[in-house]
Amino acid sequence: MLRFSANLGFLWQELSLPDAIRAAKAAGFDAVECHYPYDISAEVVRQALTETGLHMLGLNTTRGRVEDGDNGLAAVPGREDEARRAIDQAFDYAAATGTRNVHVMAGKSNGEEGRSTFIHNLRYACERADKVGANVLIEPLNHRDAPGYFLQTMDQALGIISAVGAQNIKLMFDCYHIQIMQGDLTHRLQEHLDAIGHIQIAAVPDRREPDHGEIDYRYILRFIEKLGYDRPIGAEYRPATTTEAGLAWLQAYR
Repeated sequence: MLRFSANLGFLWQELSLPDAIRAAKAAGFDAVECHYPYDISAEVVRQALTETGLHMLGLNTTRGRVEDGDNGLAAVPGREDEARRAIDQAFDYAAATGTRNVHVMAGKSNGEEGRSTFIHNLRYACERADKVGANVLIEPLNHRDAPGYFLQTMDQALGIISAVGAQNIKLMFDCYHIQIMQGDLTHRLQEHLDAIGHIQIAAVPDRREPDHGEIDYRYILRFIEKLGYDRPIGAEYRPATTTEAGLAWLQAYR
C-alpha cells in the first residue's frame, strides 16, 4: 500500500509543529517532514513524534538571511562558514529528533565557482550525516518559484552527487519542480531510482492538492510502487483552503 508523509512546512501552518504532527497522525499520514523547525525545541518535537509513532523523514538547512533574499547557503561562494554552521545546526537537530534526511539548500549562485563551493560543502555535510546515521538530500528547484537558485535540473543534481562521491547523498525527486523544468517523470524515476532518497508530490502548475492539474498522480504513484519504491511519498503542496478540506486525495490514492 502506498504511504504518505505530510510536509508540515505547508500543511497545518496555523498550528505549532508538535500540534501539526498530531494533526498529521489524526488525518492518517504515515510520516511527517518539515522545512525549518529550529524555533521549536527538538525535545518537544521528539515527544510529539514518540506520542504519535510517526517518524520525521526530513528537514532543511536554514535559508540564511531571508530578508536579503537568501534561499540557502551551500553553493554561495564566500559564505562557507555560514553554510557549515547551518549544516551543523541541521544535523544536530536531526540527531535529536531521529530525522533521517537533511536537505542541504544550495542558495542563489551560478557557474563553476558555485558548483565547486556546493561540492565542498556537501562533502562536509556527508561527513556530518555519517556521524548520525542520516542522509544528505539535494533538490532541484524550478526557476519560477526559486529564481536564481543554483540547482535547477535533475541532470545537474546527479552530476553533483557523482562529484561528491559519497554513499549518503541522494536526490530529492520533487515531481512538481521536475515536471516544470524537464518533465518525462516516469523515465527519470525508472532510470535513476537508485539515486533517489525521497519523492514529493504537488499539482502542477498551481502547487495545490495532488488530485488535479497536468500530472496524473494516480498513474505516477502506481508506477513508483511497481518500481519497488516503498518509502512514504512527501505531500509538499499548498492547500487551496484548509489542510483538512483538501485531504480527499489521501484515501483515494491508497
